[in-house]
Amino acid sequence: IVDGLGVGKGVFYWYFASKEELFVEILRTAQREMRRRQQRAITDVADPVERIELGIRAGVAWLAEHNDLRRLFEFARTETAFIPAMRSGQSVLVADAVVHIKEAIVEGRIPDRDPEALALAILGVSNQLTSAYIDGRGEEPGVVADLVVDFCMQGLGASV
Repeated sequence: IVDGLGVGKGVFYWYFASKEELFVEILRTAQREMRRRQQRAITDVADPVERIELGIRAGVAWLAEHNDLRRLFEFARTETAFIPAMRSGQSVLVADAVVHIKEAIVEGRIPDRDPEALALAILGVSNQLTSAYIDGRGEEPGVVADLVVDFCMQGLGASV
């Protein structure tokens, strides 16, 4: 890393106590970037079901564009040292989705079920299908986003 940046190890350790600390910062930064992409996609959208759809599409697009970071996420979910950072970032994404799901439930657009469970399901489906269809099958991100949206909307029982 330091060779690639053209700086000495001392400079690196000025900012990061270890390679693991750097890795956690990369994870956090990537999670924030994906969340910002989703927030931009839903700005000024009144319909909560449409916000959910647009958030899913933005998330899939971000994951497709940042395949390297998505693979780091997959690795981090399996390593004890990085699981807390992944869970923290996922908690924020889930909390964001819960807001829209609750609003859709109140409006009668989604059946009254556990919003957190639904948000976790959206996250899991988005991650898994993006990985399987983009890496495994070479599908275009738009096709994958359609698949994820269709599956999630049906699973939510959303009226569109």
